[in-house]
Amino acid sequence: MFSWDDTPDLNITPLVDVMLVLMSILMVTAPTITFQEQITLPQGSKSIKVTKPKTLTIRMDKNKIIHLGKDTYKMDTFADDFVNMSVKYNKNSDVYIRADENLKYKNIMYILKSVKSAGFEKVSLITL
Repeated sequence: MFSWDDTPDLNITPLVDVMLVLMSILMVTAPTITFQEQITLPQGSKSIKVTKPKTLTIRMDKNKIIHLGKDTYKMDTFADDFVNMSVKYNKNSDVYIRADENLKYKNIMYILKSVKSAGFEKVSLITL
């Protein structure tokens, strides 16, 4: 027999099932929807093409011979030779220093100090 004191329970399982199906359909189709707006972009002024300055790679082998491009230098005279030669390079260019792993730390720091004293700011050490 039916009593008015019983509280009816709602069965929301079908509602949840339908909502999950609709949500999955939306999730699958949403990335494929594309909107096209007709936009008139303003015309820009003529601009100068930005060119990146050349990079310099300085390499020191295990015999303490320093190679810069096709030129070779001895460690004793590298600082003066590099200062004299650096006038033809852009001071904003990147300088990469490579050195043999068997060299002492002070030899590599000598090259770094010489390059910095010539006016180059962007100096990096390259490792293998």
